[in-house]
Amino acid sequence: MRTGSGSQTRDMTVGSPVKLIVVFALPLMVGNVFQQLYTIVDAMVVGNALGVDALAAVGAADWPGWVVLGIVTGFTQGFSIPVSQYFGKEDYKSMRKAVCMMIESSIVLGVLLTVIGLLVAAPALRALNTPAEIFDDALIYLVITYIGILAVTAYNVLASILRALGNGRTPLIAMIIASVTNIVLDVVFVFFFGWGVGGAAFATVLAQMLSAIFCYFNIRKIEILHLTKEDFALDKEMLGRLFALGTPTAFQNAVIGFGGVVVQNVINSFGMVFIAGFTATNKLYGLLELAATSFGFSLVTYTGQNLGAGKYERIRSGVKWGLVLGIGVAAVISVCMLLFGEGIVGMFISDSPELKTQAVAVAFQYLKIMSYWLFILYMLYVYRSALYGLGDTVVPMISGIVELIMRVGIILILPRIMGQDGVYYAEVAAWAGAALILAIAYYVRMHRLTAG
Repeated sequence: MRTGSGSQTRDMTVGSPVKLIVVFALPLMVGNVFQQLYTIVDAMVVGNALGVDALAAVGAADWPGWVVLGIVTGFTQGFSIPVSQYFGKEDYKSMRKAVCMMIESSIVLGVLLTVIGLLVAAPALRALNTPAEIFDDALIYLVITYIGILAVTAYNVLASILRALGNGRTPLIAMIIASVTNIVLDVVFVFFFGWGVGGAAFATVLAQMLSAIFCYFNIRKIEILHLTKEDFALDKEMLGRLFALGTPTAFQNAVIGFGGVVVQNVINSFGMVFIAGFTATNKLYGLLELAATSFGFSLVTYTGQNLGAGKYERIRSGVKWGLVLGIGVAAVISVCMLLFGEGIVGMFISDSPELKTQAVAVAFQYLKIMSYWLFILYMLYVYRSALYGLGDTVVPMISGIVELIMRVGIILILPRIMGQDGVYYAEVAAWAGAALILAIAYYVRMHRLTAG
């Protein structure tokens, strides 16, 4: 622990790489479990209280919502890279300036994206050929999601700052608070108040607000982050650096989201039962990748701090262990999903026996295919996170374009040959294409870094 920085930070430039990565990632994994828990509860409450059509409506709104929220998380993740690097250098003055520019930029972006989201919500659903039976519910869910963008932005900014300083504990507690709040409010708003899918969306927004507030009060306790009026003064050079790192990351997420929108358009053509089944598995997607995202956040911070400290061999060692740990965890998750996945996806749907059987069959087939190839997704996260920590957000952006090409290409071609079964392979193809690009870029960059 760095002297004077308090329990809210963690120095990752000394000590066992594997221990640091695991210790940092574990609370993030627990936090992601809770985050996915309330996403899953949303779907379960909607699917069981309101039926297949309502679950399909939530699914129809997923990708349009993810595009805007993905841009937010992309910017905040990119913005936080200099924070971890300055922390590694012990340049706290520059670190505070980066934090302030990050906060100011994120507020402007949050407001702008909220306005844009509200304006495009209905046209986006129409462009996706959302079935008329679920259009109104999908629009309600999407509009409330967009209204909550500022809350999501606030949480992501504050959590990214904490993670950049090596603190995974506070975001964990914030996520637990958000999860419990969301579950309680889901039941109250949907079952007792009868607010339908809008109630589920509103519960999520309120939960995100609480998690942001909790992170804010914890950041105020960090001595090296006591911000002054001078720190908030506009610094064009720092602003330029933040956007140079954040823009490619946000663009990458936007591109991935656009590919998802194309997928959603094809899915919508197969009708409500297929949409509901596909949605059920997509709600489990977060559980499939929860360890990947946790190792990813850990490696961004670990790599960034060690780059700042000039400890390149520690970076190599950390990434190697990240791959070993990631692939091992992916194997365990895959086995669990193959053994118990059918029963799990069945918990999302409550309708007539015939409709439920059809929807569960769709969901489990999709889940099986993703489980077989899950290790590729974990490799993708490790290499992409390492590049982020090295300050490279351009190659990950390019990998996002590759994801788009693979996802859209497969989704437009295979269903014509295989029918609806072709839809299931789009995601795996996207992982494989992106992982290959990222792996090559990482090894080339490390060779140049150590050779120089």
